[in-house]
Amino acid sequence: MKIDLHDYGYRPELEPSSGELGRIVRVDRGECDVVTAQGVLRVLSDSQRSQDVLAPVVGDWVAIVEDPDLGFLIHEVLARFNTVSRRDPSEQVIEQVLVANIDHVFIVHGLDRPLPPGRLERFLIIARDSGADVSIVLTKADQVQESLEIKTTIQAIAVGIPIFTVSLLNESLEGLGAVEDLIGIGKTVALLGESGAGKSTLINALVGHEAMTTGEVRTGDKKGRHTTVNREMILKPGGGILIDTPGVRSVGIWDAQEALERVFEDLEGLAEQCRFNDCMHSTEPGCAITEAKEKEEIDFRRVERYLALRNELEEQKSRDRKE
Repeated sequence: MKIDLHDYGYRPELEPSSGELGRIVRVDRGECDVVTAQGVLRVLSDSQRSQDVLAPVVGDWVAIVEDPDLGFLIHEVLARFNTVSRRDPSEQVIEQVLVANIDHVFIVHGLDRPLPPGRLERFLIIARDSGADVSIVLTKADQVQESLEIKTTIQAIAVGIPIFTVSLLNESLEGLGAVEDLIGIGKTVALLGESGAGKSTLINALVGHEAMTTGEVRTGDKKGRHTTVNREMILKPGGGILIDTPGVRSVGIWDAQEALERVFEDLEGLAEQCRFNDCMHSTEPGCAITEAKEKEEIDFRRVERYLALRNELEEQKSRDRKE
């Protein structure tokens, strides 16, 4: 079956020097599903044989060759436009790429649970550090009355980030159209969120069928079981590509200082105007951040979260130096 790779985000600059062009739609241990113009191929992705430095991930564009003994192999992982990455869960200071070549990141949160501000900040750091567009999608609006407190918290932290609220379990699928408008032909969207946030249900609603398995959420703490165990690319009817990711419990920060500046860029700029270079933005005289907060030019919640994250990053750097 012939496949138009433009549906999968093809760009003219993607032509490999040799082999057949394809895009990874699923990664399993040692093997990948790769969509090519000729169809979907099952390809070996042995790290020693198939690529030099880059371990292939979902979203990668690759060059495929056929070995007479081993079958189809990844010959080359082509240069990435961007990545969605996090600090390795083992706490080593190395990057773990979740998905590659993304146009938009949806941070998904279920309204049936509390919103830890620290978790939102980390998702924002990961999403914005990719360079892709970012939106926040609040799901499960049909299960609970929309929380003004949650939206206020999000608006204080994620300044300028669009927020969409959707109800996915009733026939009207309220709010889904606005989310769907963000997804176009050849555009790749990655969904980030903890287990049970509603990512798989959102994908099923967008594609119009049961493309992803959904799981129950424990009633006690609203935590979900990991129904998505592999990252997988789903082609949306009418155009667009969706990538579900396993629920992220451990979210670290890659290139922390640069990422902090992307989430709290306005406050980082204000901090440069403080009288003292080592200002802690607490009781020091001439603190530009304290002055702006007192004048209500900045939401006090945003200042509190900025200081908490800044202190946490300093502690993390101190631990890294000791190790």
